[in-house]
Amino acid sequence: MPIKVQSDLPAKEILINENIFVMDELRAIHQDIRPLEVLILNNMPVKQDTELQLLRALSNTPLQVDVTFINVKSHVSLNTSASHLNKFYSTLDEIRDRDYDGMIVTGAPVEDIPFEEVDYWEEICEILDWAQTHVTSTLHICWAAQAGLYHYYGINKKLLPQKLFGIYEHKVRNRKIPLVRGFDDIFLAPQSRHTETPADAIHACKELTVLAESPVAGVYLAMAQEGKKIFVTGHPEYDRYSLNNEYYRDLNKGLDIQIPYNYYPNDDSKEKPLLQWRAHSNNLYSNWLNYYVYQVTPYELGKEEKRQ
Repeated sequence: MPIKVQSDLPAKEILINENIFVMDELRAIHQDIRPLEVLILNNMPVKQDTELQLLRALSNTPLQVDVTFINVKSHVSLNTSASHLNKFYSTLDEIRDRDYDGMIVTGAPVEDIPFEEVDYWEEICEILDWAQTHVTSTLHICWAAQAGLYHYYGINKKLLPQKLFGIYEHKVRNRKIPLVRGFDDIFLAPQSRHTETPADAIHACKELTVLAESPVAGVYLAMAQEGKKIFVTGHPEYDRYSLNNEYYRDLNKGLDIQIPYNYYPNDDSKEKPLLQWRAHSNNLYSNWLNYYVYQVTPYELGKEEKRQ
């Protein structure tokens, strides 16, 4: 699938070198096709890394996707330059009157802070509520999944005794749902978090359907409103070295961090990490775009009553 991005976005050259079809604005205007309009609310500190990971994940279907990045205005990013944000990012105020086929809300390194104490919590809630009437389907990742489950259904997170950190087995629970079509019975996915949304609370919520979970990592994938809201508690978009970088970052800070589970061969951090989740990740994002965005979105955004 061609990914349409701004011509000078730094991730573009990396994606092209990976043989991923990336299209800039000039070429796109000559094509007689309406691309899917996907909004990405990027809350991660090093935004360029997450841009690359998500664009890579969205590149595996025949659909054309036009990506718009937004960030919260109520928080100053210390790890991404202001020039990058000013050039490649918008805020809700700038896109408020537009409609989108899909939206991805990323995680954020604030999971050990109560939701209401996060300095941009009110703005996150505003964006999630706005998406209810302006986005066909929203995919919430990691902290965003916890935030969405709390905001929409009042299910709070709880602190884990130890960081959940590594590559864990998850089992498909409801194979008839298109979102997990093509998944193996057991699949691997990265997890990196200090908190969890209790599995029993998610199962008890009648509005939520659990699609995959782990006896160790808990619920991994759940959905509501027939896919209008999708919650992924892990990081399927992570690349080979994401957990490695987090591990050494924490080591260098002197933090008490365990070696990522099931990640390095023989648990040797000097070995090249095994990439064991890419096929599942590609399948998840492809199924989301196909069955919950492309198949249900109108040709002219904002013309149908489905979002009301």
